[in-house]
Amino acid sequence: MQFDLSAVETATLVFVGTLVFALVLTVFVMTASFAAMVLVGVGRLAWIIAANVLLGLVHGINHAWDRLVHHASTVELPGDFVGDIAAEIMGQSAPSTGTYPRVVLRDS
Repeated sequence: MQFDLSAVETATLVFVGTLVFALVLTVFVMTASFAAMVLVGVGRLAWIIAANVLLGLVHGINHAWDRLVHHASTVELPGDFVGDIAAEIMGQSAPSTGTYPRVVLRDS
């Protein structure tokens, strides 16, 4: 027994074709929406990982800075360290062009 499409009415063929086309569109939209959800999820996961890594890095830097400042506050330097540096700086003459240092004139 052979199936003959010529025996089927045109309206029935159009109706079945419309249903098949609707099914294809539905599958395409469902696939696209699923892919979009997956991409949004992956992007959010990447954002959360990057934010946590940066936050950990900032906390690590702050912790290291606090330890360094605490350690520096406990160190005692022999002599008048600030006075020695000030005397060294005051003893050197900076090149100038009259009233203003050369660096200021160069930037203007």
